[in-house]
Amino acid sequence: MTDLAVDDDGRTLHQQVLSGLRRRILLGQIEPGQALTIRGLAAELGVSAMPVREALRQLVAERALELMDNRRVRIPPMTIERFEDLIAARIVLEAEAAARAMPYVTDAVIARLEAEDAVINEAEAARDYDRWIWANYAFHSVLYGAAGHSVFLPLIESLWLQIGPFLRRAIRTLSGHYTVDRHGEALAALRRRDTMALRIAIEADIRDGIAHIGSTLIRSEALGRQLEDSMA
Repeated sequence: MTDLAVDDDGRTLHQQVLSGLRRRILLGQIEPGQALTIRGLAAELGVSAMPVREALRQLVAERALELMDNRRVRIPPMTIERFEDLIAARIVLEAEAAARAMPYVTDAVIARLEAEDAVINEAEAARDYDRWIWANYAFHSVLYGAAGHSVFLPLIESLWLQIGPFLRRAIRTLSGHYTVDRHGEALAALRRRDTMALRIAIEADIRDGIAHIGSTLIRSEALGRQLEDSMA
């Protein structure tokens, strides 16, 4: 594969590399704090350094990755303050994006959402984290994207990229301890064309799902470190 290669969808090699890295970050296949190098990724992907460098530069600009002093990049470690900021931003943007999408939601869109929700339930039961996270992302993307191109979509994607690696670790660690599915409420609101109920369902989906298990994990890990320090 050369740097001029174009796939069947017409994407350049840079776009392919960027898309692949986005997916890995969103699915949490790269751990928080894990360092990455241009040379290592280029060797892994079988490409030159140029498309990898450009993709990493873009992901750093979107805050999905952070540049370290040794010219490596890494998934930023998660703190409770950063996590709460990301959750608050998701609630504001996604509730508004859902409300703005309501006039464009057709029966066909609802059918797609129902299909993605079914995949989520199957993947969760099987503890297939890649499938679970991707279907959950697809559910929200289909809903918000019903209105067509929106300035909300890239902002929301950036937030998902920043929280994705931590989301995987949280659901893997705490899966089965606390699970609330608010998608059914969102679908019911869409069928009734009830915009306020949809806003409430989306906020509850974020707040009662990842916000709960994420804050629980962060506080639990912080307490564990405090205990280790006290015993040292």
